[in-house]
Amino acid sequence: MTPPPPAPSADSPPPAPSARSAPSAPARVDIDRDSVGRDLVALVLTVVELLRQLMERQAIRRIDAGGLTDDQIERIGTTLMLLDQRMAELCDQHGLTAEDLNLDLGPLGTLLPRD
Repeated sequence: MTPPPPAPSADSPPPAPSARSAPSAPARVDIDRDSVGRDLVALVLTVVELLRQLMERQAIRRIDAGGLTDDQIERIGTTLMLLDQRMAELCDQHGLTAEDLNLDLGPLGTLLPRD
């Protein structure tokens, strides 16, 4: 026969909780489908807007450097204007504003520059 475990003293740490006594995670998480869909659209449009702004800055640098023909400059300008218009249309369709796309990065500021 084995002796019973010693009684805990006032100086000993409390026993570790067993896996059975831990609260279980909820079996189901309630998610608002409309909110998730809108947030996903906002995230995708944020990435597209960031890329659009980067492409615009690069195009301006290349134009200023004189490395593009007049035809190339015209095509880039037209493409960037159409992309800007399409972005505005998509934001309108999903009820988003430019501020909705501008993620706050805390101490780093915002993702997109404010015009």
